[in-house]
Amino acid sequence: MKPSITYPQYRKYNNGKSYFKIISENEFEEIQILGNKKTLHHFNAKILPDRNYIYDLTFNYHEYWLICDEEEYEKLKKMCYSS
Repeated sequence: MKPSITYPQYRKYNNGKSYFKIISENEFEEIQILGNKKTLHHFNAKILPDRNYIYDLTFNYHEYWLICDEEEYEKLKKMCYSS
């Protein structure tokens, strides 16, 4: 049985190079940062490894990801559209 969770959830890598918005158990966005460039990617999980990745982002994140807040994520997302 899966634990109960409300979406969206927000995560980031320790190094600050990728930020994630987990929209549902099958969908997420990722902002990748390379130098001054920020790129937004949208993913829909269609295969089991992708759904497992989203599950880990949501529930097993402690080893690889940190929690970030909506404000931090949305600020970066706006920068993706302006660059």
